Amino acid sequence: MSLFADGSVTEVADPAPGGNRRGMSDNTPITPRPLHQRTVSRCPVMTARELREHGVPPAVAHDRCRPGGPWQMPLPGVFLLRSGPPNAEETLHAVLRYTGGREDEAVVSGLAALALHGFASVPPANALDQVDVLVPRVRRLRSTGCARIVRTPRMPRPVRVGGFPVAPVPRALADAIARLPDPLTVRRLLAEAVRGGHCEPQPVVRELARARLLGRPQVAAAIDTLLVEGRTMAEDRLMRAVRLAGLPDPCWNVGLWLPDGPFLCAMDAFWPEQSVAVEIDIRVPRPRGGDGAAEEGDETTRRHQTLSGLGITVVRLTPRGLRESPNAQAAAVRRALDGAGERPGATYVVVLPR
Repeated sequence: MSLFADGSVTEVADPAPGGNRRGMSDNTPITPRPLHQRTVSRCPVMTARELREHGVPPAVAHDRCRPGGPWQMPLPGVFLLRSGPPNAEETLHAVLRYTGGREDEAVVSGLAALALHGFASVPPANALDQVDVLVPRVRRLRSTGCARIVRTPRMPRPVRVGGFPVAPVPRALADAIARLPDPLTVRRLLAEAVRGGHCEPQPVVRELARARLLGRPQVAAAIDTLLVEGRTMAEDRLMRAVRLAGLPDPCWNVGLWLPDGPFLCAMDAFWPEQSVAVEIDIRVPRPRGGDGAAEEGDETTRRHQTLSGLGITVVRLTPRGLRESPNAQAAAVRRALDGAGERPGATYVVVLPR
């Protein structure tokens, strides 16, 4: 069997009885059997089973991985059909082929997934010590070489990035942070997740809570930074959406008070003439239990009911909506402003910077 530069492979016929296979040249084409051209040319990584299907017996494959040979075996049963260090794509193909499962039974996560998602602070897969790959808990696989097997009862729904099944950014972040003791690295990854537009803080905090990581000092210290980054990005997107839609300028980031009375609430934007307020919903899960989240939701409901009773219309927007559909968010605000003339007059409130 011979693999040529054009991606073809030829099978050397068995020698006649008493013949000498070793005396034959490695490049002697006897019975051509081309390997799948696309597989070999794009990523020359194959398993022992795949090679057998193309007429390459295990003994021949292992012999080609001898020191100085043309192939190598980066993981048990996985062959790289060329010499030299594997690149990032080949490393990922090798790790996924090592799992030997269906596509939904092996998902790249952790730092390797973040690199695929485009995190600038994360090196490519071939520069990492190990690549995290999630598999169902029932799978009996062991970590070895560059493959770190993470058996989990909660497999994420993968997204396709570069042709690979990859964990969504929040899950990949949680899996990466679980193995990172350095607070600066944790903070840098969380900040880049938001600044780079990869995701919003809420799903990240949810994943960290599910993984029971919120109590770790290096994580707790970075959560406030994550939330501040998220709020800043959402406010900037709200300002851009309002201006691009040609809406009148509101009072930005203000507190509302009753005249000579108590503080009502803080709002991200307020149009006094139309009595329309915009609030960006940045609620996140609490580290312990669900009571805190329920109480926060009840408080939000009471606040909106109070404002509604005063004749103030509240438009609640989400960071995800502002990121993915800013025009739709601006349209919701416009409808509230246009409908101001049809509503009864609102109670006068004092507007102060917060």
